[in-house]
Amino acid sequence: MLNVPSQSFPTPSSQQRVTSGGRSKVPLKQGRSLMDWIRVTKSGKDLTGLKGRLSEVTEEELKKHNKKDDCWICIRGFVYNVSPYMEYHPGGEDELMRAAGSDGTDLFDQVHRWVNYESMLKECLVGRMAVKPIVPKDHRIDYCEEKRVLNGMLPEIQVTDKLATENPSSPSYDWFQTDSLVTIVIYTKQKAISLDSVIVDHQDGSFRAETIVKDCSYLIHLGLSHEVQEDFSVRVVENVGKVEIVLKKRENTSWKCLGHPLEKHNSFIPKKDAGLYFRKCKLISKEDITHDTKLFCLMLPPSTHLQVPIGLHVYLKLTITGTEIVKPYTPVSDSLLSKFKEPILPNNKCIYFLIKIYPAGLFTPEFDHLQIGDLVSVSSPEGNFKISKLQELEDLFLLAAGTGFTPMVKILNYALTNIPSLRKVKLMFFNKTEDDIIWRSQLEKLALKDERFDAEFVLSAPNSEWNGKQGHISPALLSDFFKRSVEKSKVLLCICGPTPFTEQGIMIKQ
Repeated sequence: MLNVPSQSFPTPSSQQRVTSGGRSKVPLKQGRSLMDWIRVTKSGKDLTGLKGRLSEVTEEELKKHNKKDDCWICIRGFVYNVSPYMEYHPGGEDELMRAAGSDGTDLFDQVHRWVNYESMLKECLVGRMAVKPIVPKDHRIDYCEEKRVLNGMLPEIQVTDKLATENPSSPSYDWFQTDSLVTIVIYTKQKAISLDSVIVDHQDGSFRAETIVKDCSYLIHLGLSHEVQEDFSVRVVENVGKVEIVLKKRENTSWKCLGHPLEKHNSFIPKKDAGLYFRKCKLISKEDITHDTKLFCLMLPPSTHLQVPIGLHVYLKLTITGTEIVKPYTPVSDSLLSKFKEPILPNNKCIYFLIKIYPAGLFTPEFDHLQIGDLVSVSSPEGNFKISKLQELEDLFLLAAGTGFTPMVKILNYALTNIPSLRKVKLMFFNKTEDDIIWRSQLEKLALKDERFDAEFVLSAPNSEWNGKQGHISPALLSDFFKRSVEKSKVLLCICGPTPFTEQGIMIKQ
């Protein structure tokens, strides 16, 4: 119908899409749920078949265990006997068998990267892969040279990853100090750097600064040589790609060195290989939005700088009956109408989530039972939506079903506020009943307030008093919706909902 670029949420390669049903799920037998599996792992059964003995596994040995009743898989150097888990795997036995008797790390990252397999499969651990030690050249750095009191310039970046080794434009860093401050300067050598490209955490004696440069991650990870105060500032000089992190000393003494290197310090690797990093955030409010959906507000630690870019998601982690469970969620704004509601704390310290509570679910009931002040582990942002897609946009079409509305919230706010070329934003919002419509009142008020915005609600199971549109996503419903404001306008279509909904929307658009 329209030859326009579409952006589905989550994007096809996103791990959030995987959890929405992007991979094939199979019906599980009764008594084979995630909670049932957790009970099995707590039962004391020998799930490895090795009577608690850990082994070093050679490649030859791993290859022998490639049958459903004898299936070993290697993930990141650790070998697991997944045979007992076969019947509990939501993706079915065939999916697990794709990695049988081999290194399944890449396959795992494609489909399950967000899953905490160490916790889920800890009772199935056979041991480590036996590898030949590699002795690298001696690249040791004396990070505390006595003669360098005021300047922390290090030699050229030192990483083992090929990407950084072969790339002359890899980032680097330096540091300097005054009597009361320490400033860490990161030279990204890229101009498209913004504040939400930088994530800083200082906790438990560890200082960690991750800078996202295109699709790569540059990490500074140090045990600081002296104590600093909790609060710090982060500044980005966009036109030169420089990041400045200013720390406040607890004592006005001269530092002889910045600190000692920790895991992956001074590394520059593809973002997909960086792994998930979590920090503990405090639940400070929750509010009923619909009969089954709530708005949760989590406060970042005082020693964390994190801003979730538009279109990206994070992972929330809870420990449930001794097992870590991780789920992806897209943060939202606290309101579509900021003047109607004052934020509890400055927006850069709060992350808001609209979460539907499933009574029979494992994660959301536990999340809903959290008390104000309880802690939740929140990951760094993930995803690959680029805000540049919104630049010079004239028509923005948003198709959402249920909580698939959540990624649209920030896009909607940003487009109406920051895109001067924007002529029209249309939202078609699919739900079962009127009671399911998230922020209906705010959407209607926003449409009255801004003539560029229109919202249409479509219900699949309305009551007899509903006078609006009915049904499921279809060409008939979308024929009028996909009308440009002017001929040949620049258009973006964003779609989010259950996988069949998203796929149907993309097919209709084409």
